[in-house]
Amino acid sequence: MNNRLRVFLILLGGLVVAATFTFPLWRPLLVNDVVDEILPGLNAEQQNRFEQLPADAQNMYMEMMRADSAMGLAMLQAATSPDVIVPEAEQAMPNMTDPAIVARGTFTEIDLIHKGSGTATIYQLADNSRILRFENFSVTNGPDLRVILTVRSTPRKPEEVGTDYIELGQLKGNIGNQNYAVPAEVDLNVYKGVVIYCLPFQVIFSTASLG
Repeated sequence: MNNRLRVFLILLGGLVVAATFTFPLWRPLLVNDVVDEILPGLNAEQQNRFEQLPADAQNMYMEMMRADSAMGLAMLQAATSPDVIVPEAEQAMPNMTDPAIVARGTFTEIDLIHKGSGTATIYQLADNSRILRFENFSVTNGPDLRVILTVRSTPRKPEEVGTDYIELGQLKGNIGNQNYAVPAEVDLNVYKGVVIYCLPFQVIFSTASLG
């Protein structure tokens, strides 16, 4: 073995030893460390549902969390939880003799993350009592959703809901046909809108204008 080859092998061995001991220092230059942590407050299933949302919807939830962490987290937890489906036994039309349709409207989409569909119909029964019935109904899940009647037919902001609304009860489920009693004193010439409303955070999830 000539001197040049011997020197080359010695240098190569030295480089290998140096590379081995300094690997932690230059490893980041060659290897990507991928991190995929779950959002605080979500479980693995909720995180998976969140990741399946459209990018625009994900961004809206993240903006909401930055603006109000408590509200944003509550909204996101509800939206990524399993749907609450009204039991079939409670979805049937009540026994009524010649019910008269007093008013009817269609639920609408508010934005990318607050969406509703289906119809809202107020029936007057033979004894003059009235019920509000949702059919083919679906709405984004949310925390403490209530069914309310409002003076404005299609409010889009809490100030448009006001404080003079009539609450008919907690939403029974975010999917499925369902019925709510309408108090006899409610004047439907005054109250013209049905609103699915998040009471704690004053957020409108969907509206139906009663025509």
